[in-house]
Amino acid sequence: MPEYEFVDVYVPRGVSRAETARLLTDHAEYGHWELDRLSLRRDGSRRVRLRRRIIRQLRATW
Repeated sequence: MPEYEFVDVYVPRGVSRAETARLLTDHAEYGHWELDRLSLRRDGSRRVRLRRRIIRQLRATW
């Protein structure tokens, strides 16, 4: 089963959908993050949880 690391991003209510999409696209493209969960709050702010897979290197035995 793969292991993931998570990061929470808070987007305030004044930020447009286009700016939010650009922010999340930058995280995905340069940090290799993917969208795990997005919740829109009553006040208009967004809470976004991003995840990326943890790749563990196995030690080579010689």
